[in-house]
Amino acid sequence: MFNSAMVFDPSEGISEGFLVPVVQELASQNLHSLPQRYIRSEKERPNNSTPHLDIPIIDMGMFMRDSDLCKQKELEKLGMACKQWGFFQAVNHGIPLSLTERMKAIVKEFIQLPLEEKLNYKIEEFEGYGQAFVASDDQILDWADIMYLTTLPQEERKMNFWPTKPVDFRETVDQYALEIQKLGNTFLCLLSEYAGLKADCFIKKYEKMTQLMRLNYYPPCPRPDLALGLSPHSDGYALTVLLQDDETVGLQICKDSEWIPVQPIPGALVVNIGDMLEVMSNGIYKSIEHRAITNMDRDRISIAMFYGPARETEVGPAPELIDELHPCQYRRFILADYMQNFLSGKLEGKKNIEFAKIKS
Repeated sequence: MFNSAMVFDPSEGISEGFLVPVVQELASQNLHSLPQRYIRSEKERPNNSTPHLDIPIIDMGMFMRDSDLCKQKELEKLGMACKQWGFFQAVNHGIPLSLTERMKAIVKEFIQLPLEEKLNYKIEEFEGYGQAFVASDDQILDWADIMYLTTLPQEERKMNFWPTKPVDFRETVDQYALEIQKLGNTFLCLLSEYAGLKADCFIKKYEKMTQLMRLNYYPPCPRPDLALGLSPHSDGYALTVLLQDDETVGLQICKDSEWIPVQPIPGALVVNIGDMLEVMSNGIYKSIEHRAITNMDRDRISIAMFYGPARETEVGPAPELIDELHPCQYRRFILADYMQNFLSGKLEGKKNIEFAKIKS
C-alpha cells in the first residue's frame, strides 16, 4: 500500500492518520517563525548553492532541419547532457506557448480556490490533492502542497480527482498530456539512438507507457534558509518534463556534490533522467538528485510530468547494451514493485535505485 498523508486545515483540530497541514493555509497566517516540523537539520538546509553553472540547453528545432550535420551535433549535445548532467532545458520543443501558459494559469486558479473545494480532491492512494512520501508523524515536511494525477493512459484516469474548476482544467490537462507524450517519445528515441540502439528501442520494448502529473505549489516561506519545498530525490520513471515559473528560481540539481540552481528560461521545459531510464540504459544515463527551495516573498508553481513504462511492465537493461566490457548493472523487475518501494517511504536522495541494482 502506498503511504499518503491526510491534509487538513491547521485551524481545525483533526487528529488521525499522518497529519499534514495545508501549507498554503499556514502561509496565510503571516507566520513570523517556521513550525518545527518544517525545520531541516544543518546539513540539509539550502545554504550551499553554486549559482555560476548553467545546465545544458537543447534546441529541439535542430532535429527538424534538413541538415544531418545539425541533427548529429545536437544529438551529441543531448547525449552528453544526459550522461554528464542528467538534466537539460529544451527550447523550440513544439508545444504551443498558449498551451503552456494556460497550464500555469489553471494551476494558479485551482490553488486560489477555497480550501473546502480543494479538499474535495483529498489524496488517496497517491492520487489527489495533499501530500505524499509521508512515512511517520514526526517526519520533517516539505513546504509545499501538491496534486498528483494519472494522465495517461486515458483509461486509467481517476476522474474523481480531476478538478472541475477552473472549467477548462480537464480539457487543458488532456491537451498538455498528449503533447508531453509526443515529446517524451521523441526524447526516448533520440536517447536510444545516441546509445547505439534502434531509435524506437526504448519505446518498442515498452509499448504501453504511463504518464503522471504532479502540480507543485510553494507558498512564501517565513524562513527559506531553514526549509525545503521538495526533499532531495531522483525521479522514479524514465523521464520527467517540468514546466516552471519564469520569474522565480526554485529547482536545484546536485552535480559533483554541489547544488546548482536551474535558472528559468521563458518558454523552455526542464527535462531530467529518471531511475527507469538509468536501468533501461544499463547506467549510460543516470538519474540525478534534485530538490526545490522556497522564497520568503514570492510563491511559485511547477508542473512535473513523469513518463515511462506502464506499472505492470517488466523493466531491465536493454540486452544490446550488455557485453563483457559492460556487464549488467541492474536486475529485471516489475515496475509496480519498484514504484511501491518508491512511494511507500519518504524522499531520500537516490536510495530507491538500490532496489534495482545487482549487488556485487
